[in-house]
Amino acid sequence: MARGMLMGLALDIGLGSGPGAGQPLPVSRGGDRGRLERRWNELDRQIRALEELLPTEAAPPNGGALARPPLPPQVTAPLTPLALPEAASLREGQPQTLSLEQSLAIGFANSPTLQARREEVAAALAELQSQMGTYWPRLSAYAAGGTDQASTSFFSPAGTGTLFAPSPPFFIPAGGRGSLNTNANGVATGLQLHYEQLDYEQLDFARTPKGRAAMASLRSGRLAYADALRRRLLTLSESYYQLQRVDQLVRIREAVVRNDLLILQDSLDLKQAGLVPRLDVLRRQTIESDGQEQLIAALADQAIAGRRLAALLNLPPQLTPSAGDPIRPQPRWPLDLEASLVASYRDNPELEALLATREAVLQQKDAVAAGLRPKLSLFASAGASATNANSWNVRFADGGGGGTTVATSLNTYGSDWSVRLAVSWLIFDAGTTRGQARALARRGAAVTQQYAAQRNDIRLRIEQAFFGREASLAPFREARLRYQAGLSSELDLSNTQERLIGSLVQRLKATVNVTYAQLLRDLLPMPTDPGAPVPSRLQLTP
Repeated sequence: MARGMLMGLALDIGLGSGPGAGQPLPVSRGGDRGRLERRWNELDRQIRALEELLPTEAAPPNGGALARPPLPPQVTAPLTPLALPEAASLREGQPQTLSLEQSLAIGFANSPTLQARREEVAAALAELQSQMGTYWPRLSAYAAGGTDQASTSFFSPAGTGTLFAPSPPFFIPAGGRGSLNTNANGVATGLQLHYEQLDYEQLDFARTPKGRAAMASLRSGRLAYADALRRRLLTLSESYYQLQRVDQLVRIREAVVRNDLLILQDSLDLKQAGLVPRLDVLRRQTIESDGQEQLIAALADQAIAGRRLAALLNLPPQLTPSAGDPIRPQPRWPLDLEASLVASYRDNPELEALLATREAVLQQKDAVAAGLRPKLSLFASAGASATNANSWNVRFADGGGGGTTVATSLNTYGSDWSVRLAVSWLIFDAGTTRGQARALARRGAAVTQQYAAQRNDIRLRIEQAFFGREASLAPFREARLRYQAGLSSELDLSNTQERLIGSLVQRLKATVNVTYAQLLRDLLPMPTDPGAPVPSRLQLTP
């Protein structure tokens, strides 16, 4: 159909405008006429090649939702988080062809944003385990040891004797003198038990709210991770589809430039034959120049789209991805608008995360308010000690030394234990604790309003994507039928080409599956466990 259309247009241009309109080409120009017909055939071939660039309506490939596609080994190891690329690695190498499923798998595995979410979930789990430990008493062991040495001198004033009691005591008569050195070594060891809020049923005011708050925070972190997966899914899909679109636009613009050059040369030949005015040649030169500019812009968009996807995939700096999948429309959305809205609200991690956050805030408020209530604590300890004392270099003078003999070594052993029960009650803190509790209650109310706003945003997103997808299907079919049927043959060649290319671009934009991915943003189930596999198929199973 396109071939017949173009041949008809060639005859219209050759016989319906310029000098000699309505008359056959001169015989002397038979060679020129044959050359023009060969070029029209080449132009017809180029435009048919354009048609091959358009996507078909084939259904997407079937496969398991959790099947992990094989990944190229050179893109599985991203740059380490704290490293900066060197100049040599920034030189662009060969493009790495990736399918959409491979891009999703790499993006989910290499994304620093998702890895940060995984670390936050692990931190929340550690905090919960820490809070669970408060339900048990704290038991600690202690040990202490030391040594000390003393030198002692004794003197008894004249007129009376003095009884000294080192260990054992000895007597120095009046005017006597004495001295000795003593070294003491001691060690003590024992266990201490500390149990706050002993009566679990009656005095557990702060511990249980803290534990529940930690559990709600863990749930909130897991749900935020699942919602981050959905966000990353949409971002990766949009970037991949954008790369597919600009790749096709570059091919179309390249074909258009080739066609423009052919038509410009034909216009120059027709002008030399006296069949078209100079104004038509100038117009064709302007069209060809505009086509060159559009090709340059499409090449720039292609480079930007490739680097954007590379950043999302966290690829090594020298790699630039290219879209390996052909543009293929997704099937019809399996749900109507009402069912889509109901499904988007059900088990939505974005909404559930807000509910978990609100629960965590309210539990924290209860834990803070518990500071104004009595607190019961139990302390218990038991230990043993041992001491060894040695005396040496004992000297006496001026008649000293009478009395009991000084022991050179003395060992002492002992043990002790204690139990204490304490009750504490905060009487006055100038409203600090109550103010903190009120602040947390207000934060809980703020999260409630965020939930309402997010609920409305989800509905708007679903409706926009649903209506947008339904609207994009009609231009897709209309553009394809209009192209297959051919444009009005009474238009001149430049207008025909302009409308043809416009139909190609319109059909290409209508084929991009962004609206399908936007619907999946709020309906595709995602795991809340960071260790679970992530779906790599963009397909909803009702």
